[in-house]
Amino acid sequence: MTVRPIRLFGDPVLRTPAEPVAVFDDALRALVADLEDTVREPGRAGVAAPQIGVSLRAFSYNVGGEVGHLINPVLAGLDGEQDDEEGCLSLPGMGYPTPRAWAVTATGFDQFGEPVTISGTGLLARALQHETDHLDGRLYIDTLKGDTRRQALRDLRRTRPAPRP
Repeated sequence: MTVRPIRLFGDPVLRTPAEPVAVFDDALRALVADLEDTVREPGRAGVAAPQIGVSLRAFSYNVGGEVGHLINPVLAGLDGEQDDEEGCLSLPGMGYPTPRAWAVTATGFDQFGEPVTISGTGLLARALQHETDHLDGRLYIDTLKGDTRRQALRDLRRTRPAPRP
């Protein structure tokens, strides 16, 4: 379908909890196609609907050559820890060690309303957590702690305009 532009930090849609998908129709399938086309661009591991300006609980992922999507995700079975560098398309040029669970199971639906379960470790687990955070109006910088958080906020103030209320 279409590679959609990514909304950047400061856009209110990124801080607004997304609405659950209630209707699994052609419009939703078009959104999923756009999400999957958008995530196939080089260097992308995930794209959430709010990042393309749509406040619905849907995201796509592209990890290890596997492209997929999840609608109305719920995370469970978070286990272990990882603290690798994480970035975000909505905060280009920034990246910080970000605490995440090493393993996670996500349940939700596919574009046709069929139940889906995705279990992942490492980068896939990180992507599932990161994209689900977007659907809750959270950015990865919100999960940072201590000196890393302070550095990220300093960098953000220095390189980005303040978000509009």
